[in-house]
Amino acid sequence: MSLAQPLSLAFLPSHALAMRQEVRAFLDEHLRGMPADRRARSWMGFDASFSQAMARQGWVGVTLPQAYGGAGLDPFCRFVLVEEMLARGAPVSAHWIADRQSGPLIHKFGSAVQKAFYLPKICAAEAFFCIGMSEPQSGSDLVSVRTRAVKQDKGWKLNGQKLWTTNAHRSHYMIALVRTSGTTDDRQQGLSQFIVDLSLPGIRVRSIEDLTGDAHFNEVFFDDVVLADDALIGTEGAGWQQVTAELAFERSGPERIYSSMVLLDAWLAYLRKSASASGGATEPQARLAGRIVIQLAVLRSMSIATTSRLAAGESPVIEAALMKDLGTQLEQDIPAWIAE
Repeated sequence: MSLAQPLSLAFLPSHALAMRQEVRAFLDEHLRGMPADRRARSWMGFDASFSQAMARQGWVGVTLPQAYGGAGLDPFCRFVLVEEMLARGAPVSAHWIADRQSGPLIHKFGSAVQKAFYLPKICAAEAFFCIGMSEPQSGSDLVSVRTRAVKQDKGWKLNGQKLWTTNAHRSHYMIALVRTSGTTDDRQQGLSQFIVDLSLPGIRVRSIEDLTGDAHFNEVFFDDVVLADDALIGTEGAGWQQVTAELAFERSGPERIYSSMVLLDAWLAYLRKSASASGGATEPQARLAGRIVIQLAVLRSMSIATTSRLAAGESPVIEAALMKDLGTQLEQDIPAWIAE
């Protein structure tokens, strides 16, 4: 995004807004009685049965074509769906990566055989995906990939390691970014993407427990894993270009904006209850509530504007990266501000 081409404001069209009441009724039924501490996990909450209930509504792979089991709706409809799901704290983690990234990636770059095999499974919430990008000693430098796939007479042989892979221990497949030629000095050159069946021999998944006791992150080890020729997605060596398109899907939505919404709602409910007993919220509390709401409103407008670029067939990589950066900061700030 340059100063000469600013991100223009956009609005949700009426056909997308029309989904909202149906989604809310679904959530009223399926989230009834779910405690706030569980709902606060939202897009990190793994519940395969909930994902399958969403699939029966046609809400997994909602932007994928009907020919592959999707709903054939536009990114605006997906925005409304995601907004409602995350605002209420729905446990969407099981299908999250497949719906948000893997499905659109396969649809855009996959072969006819790959589309026919994987997309219906994604839309039925029968195939869960994880993303294999980060590696040890790489940090956020995604192009320093060392995991390598070597061409064989029939297929590929995969060796290496991925780190911080969310839900690898619960997923059926991984979309892995690996090196097929050159060295790490070549940076973006020589990278390719593969669909890796995580049940294959030679794959070991080790969960990583975080400070809260959760274990949704994993290390994944590949030891002479044999991949078929048709595991390659798109063009060999074009993996980085494909990844940047994939990241536009990942980063442009309202995920980061609403990840702390259940906590915020609980805090505002507490303030209302306290205010009714004491005669009103304190000035610092009122100022903080206003500050949070203003930031949420600004980021929501930016996210809708970025979604409009996706709906127009563009790949708003820079805008989406900005959304993720600002949204991630806000999702960290809200709990910290409330705790002060």
